[in-house]
Amino acid sequence: MTAARDAGFTLLETLVALVVLGFLMAGLAQGTRFGFQAWDMQARMIDERSELDGVDRVLRSLVEQMDAGTLSGGPTLAGSANRLIFTSRLPQISGLTTRRADVILTVDAARRLSVRWTPHRHAVRLGPPPEIREAELLRGVAKLEISYWRQEGGGAWLSGWSARELPGLIRFRIVFSRGDSRHWPDIVVAPMNGRRG
Repeated sequence: MTAARDAGFTLLETLVALVVLGFLMAGLAQGTRFGFQAWDMQARMIDERSELDGVDRVLRSLVEQMDAGTLSGGPTLAGSANRLIFTSRLPQISGLTTRRADVILTVDAARRLSVRWTPHRHAVRLGPPPEIREAELLRGVAKLEISYWRQEGGGAWLSGWSARELPGLIRFRIVFSRGDSRHWPDIVVAPMNGRRG
């Protein structure tokens, strides 16, 4: 009878093994689900960060290359609290024959932060006006708040700019639509072409 018992498992041993296997499978499933959630969260964070980096690079490039104008005429710059119109040099990849362009930075009715540009008119045009090109920078933007740093008089942030020189700094605050969890820090840029000395 002892030889017959050693040949197999009892019902109790089989049940204990199945319970232990069930615990192992449940732990493995929980670990796998946690791993996928962490992976998904990291992918979202990387996407948001790369989106911010792209918008940050574009805004910095455009503002740093702002045209300061000439001695006889100031810059082409009209700045309000939510819209900025200026002349700048576009990146090389813009596809234009000239990189100097008139730029409008604004948030449209579809809640998109976009930049529109046309080649800068520096001579009398002989043909039809150039086509306005547009690039979407960011979706889900409720508003864009723009401030301008005035250096004279102790310095102050202004909500509009119409002076004959470029501001010392321009600050962009991007406010996202309600329910959007994104929150980005302010982007502060100095127009490099406007610096003296």
